[in-house]
Amino acid sequence: MREPGPAHPITITPHRGPVRVRLDGRVIAETRRALDLCEAGYEAVLYIPREDVAESVLVPNPRRSYCPYKGEAFYFDLSAGGIPQAAAAWSYENPYPAVARIRGHVAFYPDRVDTIEA
Repeated sequence: MREPGPAHPITITPHRGPVRVRLDGRVIAETRRALDLCEAGYEAVLYIPREDVAESVLVPNPRRSYCPYKGEAFYFDLSAGGIPQAAAAWSYENPYPAVARIRGHVAFYPDRVDTIEA
C-alpha cells in the first residue's frame, strides 16, 4: 500500500452539478452526489454512489486489478437491453484509507457507455 503525496497526489472532491450516464439510450445512473477523483497525471474520474446506479445493469465480472494507492478494483459488465459491455464499470469495495470516500461508488469507462453527462 502506498500513500498519496506530493509525488503522486490524489484528491477526492464533490462533483459540482448533476451526472447522468446513458447506455443503449437508457439512463443507467443519475446523481447529484458524484465524487471527482483526481490522481497524479491522469484524467479525473467520476465515482457515482452505487445506490444512484440502476443495479439491474451491473453484472459482476471476474476481472480484478490492483492499484497500490487505492487497492483492489472489482469490475462489472453492463447490460441495459443492448449488447452487453464487458468490464465497463468498476469499484473499490475496500479501498485503502486515503481514498476511503470512494467506497460504495462505481466508475464507468466513457468509451463503453453512450455518454457520461457531467
